Amino acid sequence: MGKKVSSGMAGASSAGAARVRKSATRVASVAGGAAAKAATATTAAPAVAPQDVAARRPGRPSGAARGAQQRDRLLDAALELFARQGIVDTTLGEIAREAGFTPAMMHYYFKTREQLLDVLIDERIGPLRAGLGVPFQEHADDPVAAITQLAQRMVRAAVEHPWFPSLWVREVISDSGLLRQRMHERFGDANQKMSLAAIERWQKEGLLNAALEPSLMFVTLLGLTVLPLATSKLWRNDPKRRQVGGEEIARHAVALLTQGIGPKKAH
Repeated sequence: MGKKVSSGMAGASSAGAARVRKSATRVASVAGGAAAKAATATTAAPAVAPQDVAARRPGRPSGAARGAQQRDRLLDAALELFARQGIVDTTLGEIAREAGFTPAMMHYYFKTREQLLDVLIDERIGPLRAGLGVPFQEHADDPVAAITQLAQRMVRAAVEHPWFPSLWVREVISDSGLLRQRMHERFGDANQKMSLAAIERWQKEGLLNAALEPSLMFVTLLGLTVLPLATSKLWRNDPKRRQVGGEEIARHAVALLTQGIGPKKAH
């Protein structure tokens, strides 16, 4: 009886050991498979150090920098097209194509034409307009110097920003210009009134010709400076006028403003 019990216990022990060995074999197999997969993945896609990424893209701007460049290109294209064909006749899609982007890229930065105009006024046209008012601030008691420098600044702005002459003539001087309307909505006419008041004060103080009409002063300046530059493309086939540039236009405008059309008087 004791031998049977001992024999049964030994058999049970052997069976249990076998089950343990079989389980251990399965675990080892699974672990080995996982290790093999990990090794394969590591071989197929080795880790890339940050310095390696930087080495592969030398000189390329960051995402933020590229975004700023793309936005600037869209603004440049908008100014170019607005000056060439007018704001009303220019779509956002055309601006995108002019800049070399898709319409989706344009809408990413500017959802509407009104939003685009506001950005152009704030970032491009507004600072340029403010710069034109500096001579009146720097020469509050010398109208000849103020108006002379204003004429020179107008010519310089037109030379440095080729879109300025045509855009100003088409969209600001014109009563129906969309840019004129938008700027008036944003800024009002406070600056214009201050400039006219300065001209009238100079006339009363005897510093400026009393026969001048203050409200025509800036239109006259634009006609002497910006308008010739806006129409300069028409001169290309004229052997004489095609040699006229910003320097000649500024000199002519200043001479006409300060000396009139009569011969220069001897002092």
